[in-house]
Amino acid sequence: MIDKASLVLVIIGALNWGSIGLFKFDLVAWIFGGQAALMSRIIYTLVALAGIWCISLLFRTDSEGVTITQDTE
Repeated sequence: MIDKASLVLVIIGALNWGSIGLFKFDLVAWIFGGQAALMSRIIYTLVALAGIWCISLLFRTDSEGVTITQDTE
């Protein structure tokens, strides 16, 4: 559950960074009233924590419940 929530937040963060890079448009700031708004800062912090959590996905093995490859038989 935490893995999926973290991946969703990381994807949101990646899309936001993409919109900043391509269009100079911060979607999170636009939705929540600016970069300094409390909700924006909470979202930025949650995305950062999710990114840190996702680092653990790199070091997990299949026995811990993460499917590394799928057989298509």
